[in-house]
Amino acid sequence: MNITTAYSTETNSEKAAIHLQSQMTACDPCVVIFFASSLYDPQAISQSMQKAFPHADTFGCSTSGEIVSGKMMKNSIVAMGFAAEVIQDLNLQIVEHIQTENRVDEAFNGFAKYFKVDPFTMDMDEYVGIILVDGLRMAEEKLMDRIGELSNLFFIGGSAGDDLKFDQTWVYAKGKAYTDAALLVLLKPKVKFSFIKTQSFKPCPAKLMATKVKLSERKVIEFNHKPAALAYAEAVGTTTDKADQFFMSNPVGLVIDDEPYVRSPQRIDANGMHFYCNVMEGMEMTLLESSDIVKDTRAAVAEKLDELKHISGIINFHCILRTLELEKNGMVQAYADVFSDIPTIGFSTYGEEFIGHINQTSTMLVFE
Repeated sequence: MNITTAYSTETNSEKAAIHLQSQMTACDPCVVIFFASSLYDPQAISQSMQKAFPHADTFGCSTSGEIVSGKMMKNSIVAMGFAAEVIQDLNLQIVEHIQTENRVDEAFNGFAKYFKVDPFTMDMDEYVGIILVDGLRMAEEKLMDRIGELSNLFFIGGSAGDDLKFDQTWVYAKGKAYTDAALLVLLKPKVKFSFIKTQSFKPCPAKLMATKVKLSERKVIEFNHKPAALAYAEAVGTTTDKADQFFMSNPVGLVIDDEPYVRSPQRIDANGMHFYCNVMEGMEMTLLESSDIVKDTRAAVAEKLDELKHISGIINFHCILRTLELEKNGMVQAYADVFSDIPTIGFSTYGEEFIGHINQTSTMLVFE
């Protein structure tokens, strides 16, 4: 098999890596992507994975739950191996100190030097980027914005998690572990690739214009020239003291061509509403209403399968808020079953990346 998935619940990093390796012997992977629970020591798991796959480029991140074909797991590690028949080449770049700096230019200079092509002129049908980000530094927007300024390529990915401890998250590359960092990987696959972006919300009539914001805190101070919490509460038909009960089912979104790009509320304080990603001043947001995650995901995967005729692998960057909603509604296994017949790995993220930084979404890289 050219794309192989594996998982392990071994809690020892070295044993877990060996267990994964034993499941991939038929693939002989040149690239291994892995997503690991925060119960694994960061340095140990990255070193163990590179040791287990000495001839492969290994990379990944910490999680808040793991996904592998037909399963949604916790306290585990999942991996996907790619044979040389799938990936022609790749280059990994670590961007450090993302909270205070923005060194994306250095990474793209590295890409240009390695591939001997300016990333801005690369064919988007031949190259695709993966981005994994420390999920606690609130740096995703500036990273994605700069990527968009330097290239027309698609970068897709997720913000690393730590099993809802909100203490420290990690990205892994070639046997090392990094925090306050982002991993940018530029792939040149030999097979066709595509994307799925799916969120389970439909627009409501209510509009909320962000009239005063504090970007450094991802805070909206005013919607529609009213205190943000009051305007939001009026939109969902409740009072400010109960508004947070509607956050998961009624986030807001920037709607472009009938497609919502979700911004999820996090909390209310005395001065406004905090979000999990930025809402820009002057941006008109639409109130959203949740729908069926399993039904919508099944339809999105079926539509992509109909388009491509064959899918050999999916990497699913899946918002932790979606996971929590699935758990709340007893739909975890039903969601996992959507991917039971397709080699799939993924993880529950602290945010999703696709064109920009979004929430309550699954962004998926799909290989034909």
